[in-house]
Order: sequence, then C-alpha cells, then structure tokens
Amino acid sequence: MLFDATPKMTKANTFIIGSRGSDLALWQANYVRDTLRSLYPDLTVEIEIIHTMGDRVLDTPLAILGGKGVFTKEVEEALLDRRVDIAVHSLKDLPTVNPPELTIRAVPKRANVEDVFMSKDTSVRLMDLPDEATIATGSLRRKAQILSKRPDLQIVDIRGNVPTRIQKMLDSNWAGMILARAGVERLGLTKYLAHTISTEWVLPAVGQGALGIQCRTEDAGVIALLAPMNHPETLAAITAERAFLAALGGGCQVPIGAHGTIVGDTLELTGCVAGLDGKSVIRGVHTGNAHSAARIGNDLAQSLLRDGAQEILDAVFRIQSAEEHVSSNPRG
Repeated sequence: MLFDATPKMTKANTFIIGSRGSDLALWQANYVRDTLRSLYPDLTVEIEIIHTMGDRVLDTPLAILGGKGVFTKEVEEALLDRRVDIAVHSLKDLPTVNPPELTIRAVPKRANVEDVFMSKDTSVRLMDLPDEATIATGSLRRKAQILSKRPDLQIVDIRGNVPTRIQKMLDSNWAGMILARAGVERLGLTKYLAHTISTEWVLPAVGQGALGIQCRTEDAGVIALLAPMNHPETLAAITAERAFLAALGGGCQVPIGAHGTIVGDTLELTGCVAGLDGKSVIRGVHTGNAHSAARIGNDLAQSLLRDGAQEILDAVFRIQSAEEHVSSNPRG
C-alpha cells in the first residue's frame, strides 16, 4: 500500500498557515506559503493572523511579562484547535519543549545569525561610542554581553516590531540600538545599519535567524508535505543550540547565547551564560559529530554549569522573580 501524503486540511481544499501579525512574522509566513505553492502548485495556501500576548502587551519588558511562549502560545493553541494546519515561528521565540501533540517538522535554511548595530549615524561603531552613550535593546542577552565589554553604556529597554523600533530610534537621542540582522535584512530595513556585530562580541539567541514550522504530531500527510522544506545542517545546529538552552533551564529572556556551525560532519557549538550586569560571563565551545547534536548541546551546558553558570542563572532568576512580584503587586 502506498503511503498517502495528502494532508487532511483544516478547511476544505485550503491549507492554512498560522502566524503572528508583525511585518517580520508575515514575511516568514509568506516565505513558507510561497515555498509550498512552488512545491505543490495545486495546493491553495492561506495565512491566518493570530495575535499573541507578546504582540498585545508592549509596555512591559519581556523578562517580566514571562519569556516562555509569549510570542507562540496563542499560535500553538490555534494549531491544537485545528483552526490552522501549520504554524510558522521564529525559532528563537519557541520554547524548547513542545506540547506532545505538536512537532517541529521543518527548519528551512537559516539566515544570518548575527546582531547588528543600528544608528542614525552609520559611520559609528558600537565599541567606539563615547562614554555613557545610550543604546536600546529589548534583549537581556544582548545587554549582558555588551555590558561585559562596555560597562559604561546606558542601555534602555525597547519593545515593538522592527519598523516601530527603528522609528523610536530616529525620534530619540540614543546613539543607536541593536537588532537581529536576519529581521532587518528580510524586511529591507538596512538604511540605518551601521555594522554587523561579530559573534566573538555577542553570541546570538538560540535559534536566531531560523524558522520552525510546526504541525500536529498526528498529521502524517502534513509531515510528508513539509519534508522538502527541511535543511538538515540548520536542523542539526538548531538542535544543539536548543538542547544547550534546555539543559540550562533558560528561555528566550535569560542571558544565554549560542551558535552552532557545521563543517562536513563536525558540529561546533559555542555558548555563553551572562549575568544581567555583564560582570560575569562564562563562555565555552564543544564539538562533535553533527548526528549527535542534542548530546553536544547538553555536554556544553554541563561544562558551563561546572564552571559556575548555575550561580549566574540562580542570580538572574532571583532578580526576575523579584521584578515579576513588584510588577504584579505595584502597591506592595
């Protein structure tokens, strides 16, 4: 009996992609839609916009709002409720643990992983800014790693989608701000890109620059449909990075960075754990066969924990817990 790879679609004759509504999220969803249409010309593909807590609440830092799932929970619920057939996520936003009913079945080829420094003056360099210059970022990971090298800088929190952040920068007296290179390039918003920040200076977020296409575990037809979109090298690198993060017990709003690269069959994973003030940074590298990606990630995490990362993480979690308590009890 031949395997039936025909997807059992949520809506008759229409394959529905669930996505957040930001410009970048829609770029990603459109990329997946266009790829599916090119692979399967007879397939009708539509996008359904789903608003998440992270999109709705823009006046609270993500670390206080709760880093795990703030940009993905509602999209996953739409998938579980069968309102959509697949969900497209930025992998850096997706928690390391999937609900058992859901699975990530395709990770397309990754875009550039680095962060970039944006400024009204594109001739400036982040590390050459005047003492006590002000820069903006919504990421504790970026803040901690930058402060480890430039503790004098004044760093302010910023939320919102990429175009909104750029406009805030233009309306401010900041020296600049830091964004993910992939998002800036995907949206064609490179006018104010001053320079790319080396991963030697700032390691990216786990999964940065990569997409995760999620579907229901039971949908064999959808799983087969997505298979041609998967990029094995990216999947291996992402698997190592996410295993590293999971072993450390962190989320996207903990100062943890990682970057996996593959040459031949060898995977090299670099990772770091940083204190919120940048005074403590533990960084390490682990290599191995790419087929053992998850073990490489776990081994690097255990190495960093032995070197003192647990103490840094405990301090971060204590501070975040105290901030969450103050935020939820403003009069207390």
